[in-house]
Amino acid sequence: MLLGLIGVGKMGRAICERLKETGNELIAWNRSPEKIADLEGIKMAATPAEVALSADIIISVLANDNATQIVYFGEGGLTSIPLNDKLIIEICTTSPERVIELENAIKEKGGQFVEAPVGGTVKPAREGTLLGLVAGDKDAFERAKPVLRQMTRRIEYLGETGAAAAMKLAINLPLMVYWGALGEAVAIATKKDISAEQAMSILVDSSGAIGAAKVRCQPILEMMQEGQSAASNFTMFNAIKDMKLMVGAAQSMGIESPIIDAARKTAEDAAEDGWAAHDASLLAAWRSSKF
Repeated sequence: MLLGLIGVGKMGRAICERLKETGNELIAWNRSPEKIADLEGIKMAATPAEVALSADIIISVLANDNATQIVYFGEGGLTSIPLNDKLIIEICTTSPERVIELENAIKEKGGQFVEAPVGGTVKPAREGTLLGLVAGDKDAFERAKPVLRQMTRRIEYLGETGAAAAMKLAINLPLMVYWGALGEAVAIATKKDISAEQAMSILVDSSGAIGAAKVRCQPILEMMQEGQSAASNFTMFNAIKDMKLMVGAAQSMGIESPIIDAARKTAEDAAEDGWAAHDASLLAAWRSSKF
């Protein structure tokens, strides 16, 4: 099957490699083409529209609303051409309102659209073990399912467009709160002369730990002890973007969100302190260092 891929950052590259491995041909577009010049066996397109002209199913793996604006509505964007019989699978984490806007734009051009934000980072993307959250037209979902099965360990169809965006934000919310809380927890322990290493080991083996803590324990410790870490799957910058979306979604639904709003402010302080490009989990190290 010839598939189109738009956006080949860290997640997009992992998905691209996975889909190639499962026997698909791919045509891809990336805003910085030099970053994907080393990908072998992949046809490169000059514009998102060229991807859509070549492939009937197009997977869009974009970082934020600025990227979707360029890809969907910019010069050479998806909506610059007729999209009859084309299916767009949008993976970007965005607001329910924004994804509905994207769907309407694609439908006006004759295309089909599903939103499919995923749970998981680069490693599960490469292994095809992401959690797929899908919403939109049921016929479009059925058409997208064979491709999504190659990328995911589980697919959940959630109903009308916007529901998957809301569910993705709901998944990420406690995770974003956790990293700052972990830093405060380590600080409490180290103030009583417990080493950071021992405290982290106990904390991640306790009932209070999340699954991701076991994977992130070592990079956080490295940051605490050495002031550097190679971990960079999901930057603080992108985490702040998601937290703003969470706060906005809650407000639009009449829900107060003081906990995630406080976590957002903590992450923004870390970003202003020079940590914006660090992995979001390293907020634990930054927060611990403030005591």
